[in-house]
Amino acid sequence: MQVYLVGGAVRDHLLGHPYHEKDYVVVGATPAQLIALGYQPVGKDFPVFLHPISKEEYALARTERKSGQGYHGFEFFTDIDVSLEQDLIRRDLTINAIAMDEQGKIYDPYHGQADLDNKILRHVSHAFVEDPLRVLRIARFAARYHSYGFKVADETILLMQQLAASGELNALTSERVWKETSRALMEPHAEIYFETLRQCGALKVLFPEIDALFGIPQRPEYHPEVDCGIHTLMSLQQACRANYSLDVRFAVLLHDLGKALTPKAELPRHIMHEERGVAPVTLLSERLKVPTNTKQLAIAVCKEHLKTHQIFHLKAGTIWRLLQRLDVLRRPERVEAFIQACECDAKGRLGLENREYPQADFLRAAMHTVREIKASSLAVHVKGPDIGELLISKRIEAIAALRKQAEYPSP
Repeated sequence: MQVYLVGGAVRDHLLGHPYHEKDYVVVGATPAQLIALGYQPVGKDFPVFLHPISKEEYALARTERKSGQGYHGFEFFTDIDVSLEQDLIRRDLTINAIAMDEQGKIYDPYHGQADLDNKILRHVSHAFVEDPLRVLRIARFAARYHSYGFKVADETILLMQQLAASGELNALTSERVWKETSRALMEPHAEIYFETLRQCGALKVLFPEIDALFGIPQRPEYHPEVDCGIHTLMSLQQACRANYSLDVRFAVLLHDLGKALTPKAELPRHIMHEERGVAPVTLLSERLKVPTNTKQLAIAVCKEHLKTHQIFHLKAGTIWRLLQRLDVLRRPERVEAFIQACECDAKGRLGLENREYPQADFLRAAMHTVREIKASSLAVHVKGPDIGELLISKRIEAIAALRKQAEYPSP
């Protein structure tokens, strides 16, 4: 029996990239042998075992054969005669098809180290096209390793285009698409994930609402980058740069979907794009089955972000009602996430990436101010529904005073 560390741990070890999970492949063993050694079987489709002490995953070396549609449409075969090379060839990328034995010796039958050195994401074999999930995985790897200079090989892009055109992507479940996409959104360069999907034609299949933004013009005095799709990815890059949460990144990604629905006669203006965007944001979120809180923030940002940009031109009462709709009294964390998303939108513009955005500081201060005004702090004695009306009045007055004290522009 021979044990090898495989996959991402070896790749990241050689690259000097941090990693936490370790996966092992076992060559020349049977399930009975591993069970006798205390390993706990957990795999249903193929034999995977948990180490009796470390609880890390150990899988028997296996081959696979395409037997149906989608990423579940495979039959796996394990045998003591399956070699390490046979196991590695079924993997997606050459840089993921490297193994290391217990003495630290590297086994690299498909030249993954050369591709690591040359910063290339390249498929191992033509069997790549048998698994549509690999389109998303390669796009995610492109996002993760973009800062290292990695690019997807031209021949791999061609296979990804073939998969996107084949209809196989439609076999991916919503849960799986969201799992890969949510992981990609948390990469340092999440925008590369969507750029790569667009390059191979998968964005139009899986995210048609986002794909539709590319080629839609905006007014250059507000958007020097002009193209709505480019602005969306630049805004997402801002969210990654600030290391914002998944909810914020997703909201930024969808904030301008309404601009794809602007009548051509109105371009490059986008009147009422916020209201138009609510339907596609809701549709995409529900199709992917994203968490409720994630969807709610995305809808709020889509619907309200323009008000934040114009905050200094709004009346104090309008600002209070905006904060109220964001549930400021019960969920200040949502207001903070909303502010972060709006700032990414403001800075996701060509040449304006480092601009000041005082609207964020003001809305943040307004949030803290109104939350400090409670019934117990009122100096007057009122009862019943009058308390609520008085609280609203005091909060609006406080917002107006805040703007005056801070010398913000008046509406």
